[in-house]
Amino acid sequence: MPTWNAEQYLKFGDERAQPCRDLIARIALSDPRTIVDLGSGPGNSAAMIAERWPGAEITGIDNSEEMIQTAQKAYPARQWVREDISSWAAKTDGEWDLVFTNASLQWVPDHARVFPQLLARVSPGGAFAVQMPSNLDEPAMWIPREMAASERWRRWFPKGFVDNWSVHGLPFYYDALAPLAARLELWQTRYFHIFADAGAIVEWYKGSGLRPFLDAIQQPRDREKFVSEYLEGLREHYGPQRDGKVLFPFRRIFLIAYRPAR
Repeated sequence: MPTWNAEQYLKFGDERAQPCRDLIARIALSDPRTIVDLGSGPGNSAAMIAERWPGAEITGIDNSEEMIQTAQKAYPARQWVREDISSWAAKTDGEWDLVFTNASLQWVPDHARVFPQLLARVSPGGAFAVQMPSNLDEPAMWIPREMAASERWRRWFPKGFVDNWSVHGLPFYYDALAPLAARLELWQTRYFHIFADAGAIVEWYKGSGLRPFLDAIQQPRDREKFVSEYLEGLREHYGPQRDGKVLFPFRRIFLIAYRPAR
């Protein structure tokens, strides 16, 4: 897993918040009492969950010590636990009315195993709600992957490195969860973020998808060259609009699986 910087991640707090809010608004639970937020990051998603269900007991789980510390500082009244999502999914001690995860499971491998495990941790009548980026075919994502595989940069990246995301198409998740769910909703949305220039896309990905690449490059000078080359590649694909700003498309997939009531 990459290292995370809460301040960098929150530079685009409004843009990152909208998919989370869209997912929360779609969940058809009137009064969940226990909620777990997997990959809770700096606590912003748990805060949005609390806006809808203020009486719920919300626990945030993240494997980044920096993210947990940031969340604890911002929201000291809530419970924050440092743990890996795969390890948490494999446990059988306890059920939750809502298992919620926003932009986290793309970093977790073996979805065929993990997704049913996460639904199994939902209490009867509860829900498992997921949002994940699904934009590997966008230039902003495939450019660094091509760079990492190139002769110039491959020395920093082990074999298989570019396969560091674990996102499948919606039919895959239907097959994995439909036999176990009382009801299953799946959809995708393509957001268009308005940025000042292509450099803002670099800053966006420094807080998320670019982190594994930057972590792998040990030499600061080479890291700067990688970012510079990445920016030049972005400029070829994200040209300015008439007012000079850049439209940054970003596709995300959503699903909500409801567990049968007893």
